[in-house]
Order: sequence, then C-alpha cells, then structure tokens
Amino acid sequence: MPKQKLIPYNKKLKQRARHLRNSSTLAEVLLWNQLKRRQVRDCQFLRQKPLDNYIVDFFCKELMLAIEIDGVSHNEKIEYDERRQKRLESLGIRFLRFQDTDVLRNLEGVLSGIEMCIEELERRDD
Repeated sequence: MPKQKLIPYNKKLKQRARHLRNSSTLAEVLLWNQLKRRQVRDCQFLRQKPLDNYIVDFFCKELMLAIEIDGVSHNEKIEYDERRQKRLESLGIRFLRFQDTDVLRNLEGVLSGIEMCIEELERRDD
C-alpha cells in the first residue's frame, strides 16, 4: 500500500465535527452502524472528519476515500459541494456520494457500491 498523505485540517472545525456527530441524520446513523469497527472489507472509517477547511461525513484514511450522504439540505449547496469536493480531490481524496433516500431505502445496495469501490481502489493501489 502506498505511503499515506497527511491531510491538514482546520482545528477550529473539531467542535463543529463533534456537534455533527451528535446530531447525525437517520441515514448517517444507519450507514455508520455498517461502517464502524472495520465491518466493510476491514477498512477503518471515521465519521464527520475534518479535512482541510471542510468536514466529510465518512473518511477512510488508508484509501483516501470520503463518503458523503446528500439529503435535501444539499439542494441549496450544489456549488459549495462541488468547490469543496474539487479542493479535497486536489489533496488526493476520492469521493463516493449517495442520496440519503438511497441509504434509507436500499442500504444493502449502498454497501455493495461501497464494497465495489473499495475493491477497485485496492486493485488500483496494488
């Protein structure tokens, strides 16, 4: 596995990340219950992780993979989300995005998509 890149973060975001962890949406909680404790392909995910000047819903450092759950609140933030994603991608972070309704209605399909992405990233990094 390649050497992991250190991603700087704004320390002022720690309190905001803690707040977001304590007020997660149902979709975030359901997905977190499947991602925590290395349950998906033995990958360690963190939730509401500060990276640079942003916070991502879920992050796996070993794969440099961020997973975002987009709900209705993201409809007004499309340009912001695009800018944010481009900035984090410039730091080597890869993204997977799911709609919260997909997580709520088809959690198995979402998990399958995450596993396929991880398999592809692991093959590419070998």
